[in-house]
Amino acid sequence: MSSKKKNKKNGGDYKIGCSECGFLNCYRQEKSFPDFCPGKAVEPNDLANVTLEYCEDSGDAKIARAAAEVEGLYYGKLTRVEEILAFARRLDARKIGLATCIGLIEETRIFSKIVKKNGFEPYAVLCKVGSVDKSGIGLDEKLKIRPDSFEGICNPILQAKLLDEWGADLNVVIGLCVGHDALFCKHSKALVTTLVVKDRVLGHNPAAALYTSNSYYNRVLEKGREL
Repeated sequence: MSSKKKNKKNGGDYKIGCSECGFLNCYRQEKSFPDFCPGKAVEPNDLANVTLEYCEDSGDAKIARAAAEVEGLYYGKLTRVEEILAFARRLDARKIGLATCIGLIEETRIFSKIVKKNGFEPYAVLCKVGSVDKSGIGLDEKLKIRPDSFEGICNPILQAKLLDEWGADLNVVIGLCVGHDALFCKHSKALVTTLVVKDRVLGHNPAAALYTSNSYYNRVLEKGREL
């Protein structure tokens, strides 16, 4: 369906999203849908066509059913590490690629051992693979962490290429930087899921900034604050 479709209930383009909804009726249908609900604006035929994609014998359907099965069987019971293994098993994945940040190489080594112990074949590619200096892609020396020294770029495109050449059935992101993770997902031919989201300040728990947005990290709510 077109992303430009108008929400007739709203009298124009979507301006009010699901974050403003107090009903969340789409999960259990025990309440009602607000007039601005994006789902209500979807034409029945469009909804049926999307739903059909989950029902057919396609790759997307298999992924959706595997994800739903892991959620249904293990909700609140398994760690993220275990959920990835359960998900991979239901996809019949054998080769699991690990797209890792250099700063989380120890965590990657541990996860690699776990993956191998559970019958899969892991293969890790570091973010600095290729070892190209940041100045080589036009970055000003002043923007390096340590100016006037060799500092390798993060190379998510090459990470994706090497893991694809290896034949990864499923790729796992382990702490890639904001933006580099997006590039990796864009260029990976294999399906991508995430084990660790990088947040150096909060011990790789970015949700903590949300939980403390009205106290310790209230700076995130400062209007007009430039970063």
